[in-house]
Amino acid sequence: MKGELALVTGGAGFIGSHLVRALTAQGARVRILDNFSSGSRTNLSGMEHSLEVQEGDIRNAIACRNACRGVQYVFHLAAYISVPGSIQDPVTADSVNIGGTLNLLMAARDCRVRRFVFSSSAAVYGETGTTPIPETTLPRPLSPYGVEKLYGEHMARLYHALHGLETVCLRYFNVYGPGQNPASEYAAVIPRFIAMLLEGKTPTIFGDGEQTRDFLFVEDVACANLRAAQAQGVAGEVFNVASGVSTSLNALYDALKRGTGFRKKALRGPERPGDIRHSCADTTRAREMLGFTPQFDLAAGLARTIAYYRERAGVRASPAGR
Repeated sequence: MKGELALVTGGAGFIGSHLVRALTAQGARVRILDNFSSGSRTNLSGMEHSLEVQEGDIRNAIACRNACRGVQYVFHLAAYISVPGSIQDPVTADSVNIGGTLNLLMAARDCRVRRFVFSSSAAVYGETGTTPIPETTLPRPLSPYGVEKLYGEHMARLYHALHGLETVCLRYFNVYGPGQNPASEYAAVIPRFIAMLLEGKTPTIFGDGEQTRDFLFVEDVACANLRAAQAQGVAGEVFNVASGVSTSLNALYDALKRGTGFRKKALRGPERPGDIRHSCADTTRAREMLGFTPQFDLAAGLARTIAYYRERAGVRASPAGR
């Protein structure tokens, strides 16, 4: 990809900014399309002079077309990413995740983009009753967000079949790592818990805590995107991007307590609507067809993530009396 131009939508966001760093490390030229509604320019710190940043919204077809001009690869990460938010405000979620994705696909087709890598989600599966979950599992999403991501996958497949646009869809499971925003109302569990523990606050686990998730470090997700852009014979395909390891929220909390020096038991709350009970991916296809194998296990990833938030919060030692 050295010298080639890649567009990253949502490139100032959590995953997007890590992907931008990975692309620049490979010598690619990078253009970003972001409306900065959730992303931040601080995520691009140190890279500003090597990037082309276009501030715009994927709901604007003209902005999408301008962003795709001259591009060889599109990595489409911009999205309304909250499952609870999509339930509360499905109109906005649809306009971004359906309308915005269609705008990008049309622009990529018209601008003759070589490959379009779409960031999908394990939310398309819903409650399957099967673990690990292979890509052949019938999707039964439990939220508008899951439905919207499934729409994006189907449209990507159709644009490959009808228009010859090479598309690859990546179903992310639970991504974590440095740079996630713990302050958002819909923040992911790991950054939210770490931030609370470092502040001496006791977090709440909803339900019995035995629900399981498949956690993947963000740098591995960036690597999966690079693999998806360059692998041969994968156009029109869908892949799980995950660790393939199942971890309960109770076990996660215990690991975070060890890493931060916190001692108190978690508070308990009721189960939340739209939450999936068990989630763990079958990663065989990504390993065999993309050549993707995660480089970080949960312990290594959490250690780097806790160190990041500890430094960010100015916490130099484990808080006393916890």
